[in-house]
Amino acid sequence: MKNVIVLGAGLIGKAIAIDLCNEYRVTSIDINSQELGKLNAAYPINIVKRDLSDTRAIKDIIADGDLVIGAVPGFMGFNVLQTVISCGKDIVDISFFNEDPFALDELAKENDVTAAVDCGVAPGMSNIILGYHHAMMAVERFVCYVGGLPVTRTLPYEYKAPFSPIDVIAEYTRPARIMKHGELVIRPPLSDVEFVEFDDIGTLEAFNTDGLRTLLRTMPVPNMKEKTLRYPGHARIMTVLRDTGFFDENAIEVNGSPVRPIDVTSKLLFPKWALTKDEEEFTVMRILIEGKENNTDRKYSYFLFDRFERNSGTSSMARTTGYTCTAVARLVLENHFTAKGICPPEDIGATEGCFEKILKHLEKRNIGLSY
Repeated sequence: MKNVIVLGAGLIGKAIAIDLCNEYRVTSIDINSQELGKLNAAYPINIVKRDLSDTRAIKDIIADGDLVIGAVPGFMGFNVLQTVISCGKDIVDISFFNEDPFALDELAKENDVTAAVDCGVAPGMSNIILGYHHAMMAVERFVCYVGGLPVTRTLPYEYKAPFSPIDVIAEYTRPARIMKHGELVIRPPLSDVEFVEFDDIGTLEAFNTDGLRTLLRTMPVPNMKEKTLRYPGHARIMTVLRDTGFFDENAIEVNGSPVRPIDVTSKLLFPKWALTKDEEEFTVMRILIEGKENNTDRKYSYFLFDRFERNSGTSSMARTTGYTCTAVARLVLENHFTAKGICPPEDIGATEGCFEKILKHLEKRNIGLSY
């Protein structure tokens, strides 16, 4: 039985470990002993308490692993990925860090490592879909609308974060890169708000965020953009906070002490944005692909809608992100995907047979992706 090491036991890391533990020998690593205890008490999962910011600790932990899963917060992600690659271990990562993963491509190839990055829902499943179609047609337009929201809307934010608030805030501060008529265009995050209608959900607002990531390098598609979905009004509130300086990373002096505004803001937002136990929430994604296939104009539309799973207590964001990750993990473990170097999800989608296997994997877990 192969050994899988899951770095991080947060909301999504737990879902990943649970999904893999019946087929592989899984070890979950985190500094939070309470979260680890929940896994160990109910599932055949080994647990190890370690500080994953310690490079030496990571090297010791992964020594016997056949595959590593990176599920740490974004600010730790790049260093963790670099450490795992330097140890010659294959990795599937969902950390969504700011740094350029391709900076580690040469290192991964030198170490004969498959490093699949950004393997969540978006980025992740959205890239896989585009990669699949790009291999068969000349894609001219790609649009992704995606978001995770609580069913119950509570003022003022009408939002709950299924992962670290500081990672959500990063979406509201990073300039949004989009492709327009073959040119890279930089737009402010939270800009170009539009309203989008969804059956059984109603009206959501969509705004620019920097979600294209690796697609900007790998996909020669002239028109591409990703927009984040929230309940109407959220973008305005976040813009006010951002423009006032609450998201600034540079320290300011308060009563003689240096304080980073973003640290205070994330600390204050955490209890406001934290999902309560068994709180109903959902993930929604709509993808539009247009182009020419066999010299004929073609349009493809994909729609994903998933809700909190009450029986297991698994959030929708953990399901859609985590199970896309475990689908890719199985492809790597079973040698269906064997490319070396930094491998973005679009490369996986373009690999023969992988897209179909991922769809079946999600379908078995009752994640509907209609098209």
